[in-house]
Amino acid sequence: MDQAYLRAHPEHLPTFLTHQRLRETPVGGSSVSTASRLTLDDGTSVFAKTWTSGEAPAGIFTAEASGLRWLGSAGAPVPEVIVALPSMIATEWIEPGEPTRAAAEQLGRDLAGLHRSGASSFGADWNGFIGPLGLDNTPTGGAWGPWFAERRLRPYLKISADRGALTTAEVELVERIFPILEAYDDGEPSRTHGDLWPGNVLWGADGRAWLVDPAAHGGHRETDLAELALFGGAPFLGTILGAYHEAYPLADGWPERVSLHQLHLLLVHTAAFGESYRGSVRAAALSTLRAL
Repeated sequence: MDQAYLRAHPEHLPTFLTHQRLRETPVGGSSVSTASRLTLDDGTSVFAKTWTSGEAPAGIFTAEASGLRWLGSAGAPVPEVIVALPSMIATEWIEPGEPTRAAAEQLGRDLAGLHRSGASSFGADWNGFIGPLGLDNTPTGGAWGPWFAERRLRPYLKISADRGALTTAEVELVERIFPILEAYDDGEPSRTHGDLWPGNVLWGADGRAWLVDPAAHGGHRETDLAELALFGGAPFLGTILGAYHEAYPLADGWPERVSLHQLHLLLVHTAAFGESYRGSVRAAALSTLRAL
């Protein structure tokens, strides 16, 4: 199997893997997916991702593929989708490299261009996923604040509470934000990555920063930027934000809104991975209430 054959017959990839007809090199992954580098007969490689155990949630890989193509159609630096099947996804292989200031500057400009391309509504035209969890992408008009409260905060707050990852006090703290968001009419829909924590930026050997593993949808552009500051922050974050602001200036007071925009992804983490992220949710909620 070479690149030309794979592109013409993507449905054959699982069979070739099952019969060990390709060289497969593990490259990590996550708690929910297994990633590998597949070396083809012509010497080229692709990046493949499969569900770690059991059957993958219906639509999870096709949703990722839809998001990558949607972002790529706006010129974003995303790997090309080669295979999108219910059981797996395969994209072009990006050789990993080291973060550089030049790549960070370009990433800032790339994100500005992506966000400027816009979206027709909040949400997307496909059922979404973020990590192992569903993401309600029902296209929605109207103001951003109520949409963010109902589609991006409340579902993961409930899951977190139901699994005991958040206490009653923390749930009530987050719920105090909802009435504020009901009157919060800020931001037109932007084309966003949707899960842009630093681990989803791949610094390539080609000197470019690539966007991977999206939960792409029409959202608020500040959310992507706020997520880059989570979990230690992206390398050269100040450079990324500076280049972004030069290309597409942010509204006044955006630093005070960072914690609000981070709250979605933090609640996803308590919902998916448990109470170890409880303190981060509490801190972000308190910071949001002070700022708004």
